[in-house]
Amino acid sequence: MTQGAGQGPAVRTATLRDFRVPPYAQVPVQSGQPGHPEQSGQREHGHEAAHISMSGHPGNAIPDDELPDGYTPTERDLPVIGPEGVTVQLHLAPDELPEPGGPGPLYVVGDVHGYLDQLLAALGEQGLIDAAGNWSAGNARLWFLGDFTDRGPDGIGVIDLVMRLSAEAAAAGGYCKALMGNHELLLLGAKRFGDTPVNSGAGTATFQAAWLLNGGQKSDMERLQDVHLQWMSRLDAVVEEDGHLLMHSDTTAYLDYGSSIDDVNDTVHQILTRNDADECWDVFRKLTKRFAFRDEGGPEAVQELLSTYGGQRVVHGHSPIPYLLGEVGTEDASDGEGGGPVVEGPHVYADGLAIAMDGGVTMAGKLLVVRLPLDN
Repeated sequence: MTQGAGQGPAVRTATLRDFRVPPYAQVPVQSGQPGHPEQSGQREHGHEAAHISMSGHPGNAIPDDELPDGYTPTERDLPVIGPEGVTVQLHLAPDELPEPGGPGPLYVVGDVHGYLDQLLAALGEQGLIDAAGNWSAGNARLWFLGDFTDRGPDGIGVIDLVMRLSAEAAAAGGYCKALMGNHELLLLGAKRFGDTPVNSGAGTATFQAAWLLNGGQKSDMERLQDVHLQWMSRLDAVVEEDGHLLMHSDTTAYLDYGSSIDDVNDTVHQILTRNDADECWDVFRKLTKRFAFRDEGGPEAVQELLSTYGGQRVVHGHSPIPYLLGEVGTEDASDGEGGGPVVEGPHVYADGLAIAMDGGVTMAGKLLVVRLPLDN
């Protein structure tokens, strides 16, 4: 979920309200803070050794009782937008043993946004990791739908965890893979281009300003390393698995980058490789668009993507389910109770052709990890 991507004043007025600029935006970056690599220790990167950092969490995470310096909680910062939606009661398909030698069960993860503890809990509930945070799902297949950083306290810890699980899952005969979200594009741009002006289409803009405006955490930038940048820049934008077209954003803008999945991924990778600030901003701007599947023309928009790239259903993150349903937490709620957003699971809409997976963890909703296919 991102704003400030150059959609134009009219669109922004109708859909988004500016977030509060975090107080640390005017504070010089300091080293040696809690959660900084200098104090949190370095993990070994073997299948057996890469498990827990000195902070007590997998993924070189922040301790339970110690938020990183400069972190500004953002629960309840998001406004209600959009028309009313319809809540769909979902039931997971009955567990079935995979055929011998066949692929394992397929899982997807919605937007994480730095909430590492919630991610560990959700993965554990599905049996994908053990109590120590190690892969425990054998040949299962796991896809993250993007947006690992920003707003939450430990985006780099999330990336480290996903990278480690990718190696552990592969060693066990399964896989753990990830898609590129608009916040990966935003963080890459903030690191590469900083305050370089870009042609936003709505006045002067910079990646640095947009990153801060959209919940960029200085502790993440302090801990960002080349290995993280390389990993993010190589993520695919679109994939198809078992008839599910997986993508981060609920937009048809992917069609601007090719008529096949390979074309889209190759084009986005080539743009990032060219390292042109305006080109990268344009990708970020387009993949920040949302709500293409929500309204009256939604089923047709989904069908256009499916007919072009294949699959029977689109599965996406990006737009929080409380937004799609016109629901969000109140100023008095700090979690899913007492008037906050109640997200029980994914939201199926657009005549059953689209599945929304962003449970709104940044607004005290729920971080979703779900097995596909859904039986609804």
